[in-house]
Amino acid sequence: MEQPDWLWPGDKRIAVVFNVAFEAWSEGKAPGISPMGNPLPPGVVDTMAISWAAYGAKRGIYRLLESFARYGAKASVMTSAVLAERSPEAVKSVADGGHEVLSHSYAMDVMPVLMSEAEERKNIRRCSDLLEKAAGTRVRGWISPRGTPSPNTARLLAEAGYLWYGDVFDDDLPYVQTFGEQRIIAIPLATDVNDMPSMKYGAPPRAMLDAFEEHLARILQREQGPVMIDVTAHAHIFGRPHGAYVYERIIEMAVNARDIWVATRGEIAEHMLALP
Repeated sequence: MEQPDWLWPGDKRIAVVFNVAFEAWSEGKAPGISPMGNPLPPGVVDTMAISWAAYGAKRGIYRLLESFARYGAKASVMTSAVLAERSPEAVKSVADGGHEVLSHSYAMDVMPVLMSEAEERKNIRRCSDLLEKAAGTRVRGWISPRGTPSPNTARLLAEAGYLWYGDVFDDDLPYVQTFGEQRIIAIPLATDVNDMPSMKYGAPPRAMLDAFEEHLARILQREQGPVMIDVTAHAHIFGRPHGAYVYERIIEMAVNARDIWVATRGEIAEHMLALP
């Protein structure tokens, strides 16, 4: 397999991206995954799951922001635009911490793949306006709920002036997509180092740290670079004390590693555009 002939800034082989999923659902909608394994009867609103997910905006995002601040690291925070209406102070705190605020659609149940082209264009504009107003910064990146775009998403985002999107899973490294005169960087979203196994399969939080350490060991032994590692936490899952503690240990390792560039997705997109 042919290796790219470039490296990350500072001639570093490894780019680590800390993704934080800062998610919310539309009014009356509940997450499909929660700590309770026994399902409710069809048609019953899962009030427990709604309350559990609300932890992200109330406590979890602030705890994770404190962890990043302790090590001077920046994250890419995929933010449901409905939070700009419900919890604008939390969205502003993300931006004020120097982190990248990116759009995660209006809510987790508002998926591009379920929309017409006109509806999707309207949703992109609505999310951009809400998040920019709350954050005070321009939104340049997008990841759809469930990472599931429509056939039109990349083109519509490029037309709307977005720099990058993350609804691709077909490569290890970013690449450029062109639509007429518009370009957009497609940045794959890897799921190997993620807190979801703690919810889906009951894995202890420590498993996420183990996965990160194994990735580093493999890369140092077998890869020449460039390599990208996504480290993804959800504010309502690993924003809780034990999960945040483990996530902070990964932040500490990455910041102190000699051959790692800790980058936001926006910074990675800019690097890709600057390559010859």
